[in-house]
Amino acid sequence: LISSATKSLRMEMEILEKKLQDAQMKVAEKDGDKEKEIQSLKRLISELEFQLTMEKSNNESFLDKLRKEIKHKSDELEKLTQEKTQLIHSLSQVQEENSVLQDTVRRECEERFELTAALGRAREQVLELRRLSGALP
Repeated sequence: LISSATKSLRMEMEILEKKLQDAQMKVAEKDGDKEKEIQSLKRLISELEFQLTMEKSNNESFLDKLRKEIKHKSDELEKLTQEKTQLIHSLSQVQEENSVLQDTVRRECEERFELTAALGRAREQVLELRRLSGALP
């Protein structure tokens, strides 16, 4: 009876040892799969970190480029504003000069008209004098 019980216990122990080995193999297999997955995730994280670093670098480069372009455009705008101010000043001077010239032309035309009228009167007087002098001996 003891021998039979011992034999039965040994068989049960062998079965349990086999189950334990199977369970240990499954755990080891799962651990291996998990380790592979961890390594894969680590690689993915490294790649994403690299991409993030590259994107940051590209963004900083782009921002620097935009800042330089804004500075250039700002300088250009300032220069154009100064040119505009100078052109407005020049236009004002030209308009003032034009006004003075128009006034001068108007006065000269008035003088010419007066001189022409005086010349016409003088001609009439000369003709009148010639006519009168022609009637006298």
